[in-house]
Amino acid sequence: MLKNPILATFIAITLLFSNILNAKPKDDGSQIQADNYYPRVKLVTTMGDIIVELDRNKAPITVNNFLRYVDKRSYEDTIFHRIVPEFVIQGGGYDTDFIEKPSFAPIFNESGNGLKNKMYNITMARKNDPHSATRQFFFNMNNNDSLDPGRDWGYTVFGSVQEGYEVLDKMAEVKTDFDPKYGWSDVPVEKIILKKVIILPPL
Repeated sequence: MLKNPILATFIAITLLFSNILNAKPKDDGSQIQADNYYPRVKLVTTMGDIIVELDRNKAPITVNNFLRYVDKRSYEDTIFHRIVPEFVIQGGGYDTDFIEKPSFAPIFNESGNGLKNKMYNITMARKNDPHSATRQFFFNMNNNDSLDPGRDWGYTVFGSVQEGYEVLDKMAEVKTDFDPKYGWSDVPVEKIILKKVIILPPL
């Protein structure tokens, strides 16, 4: 134990600055356009492009999480595996061979942020556990009030479509069927591929 308080203080300060200097930069998505509360991304799909404005102001955890996957090019060549007309278009979780993509840890549910599951808003998919969202997302193809929080947790909206409404409308009309191999309903008969997601320059 150090008996000299001045020396102890000096060592503590030295260690603090050493930790700061040697600290690794954040890699949770918050470092991407860190000062931009409304980053935009372009989803390039086999049916056309969709531009989405994300709302980091109201859904910071969710937006940062989404941008982290984008930054690591983890959405490239994934499929929209679930399409339910007048409900949702869901994707982001599986590659073109229907193999599940690796995920980061689940994130906190921000469904109480005031954003609603309205037509063309983008929302995180999750399991029954409200805090189980990782990488899958969906576009609302209706005003899905039942997905908003009430007595229970809802589904976190984190942005809205700015361009490409017609692309989503076309997606919603494709033929779907039950896939016996995976036991999934509402799978597009012809694959719709998310080729890449591009982070756009700030406005």
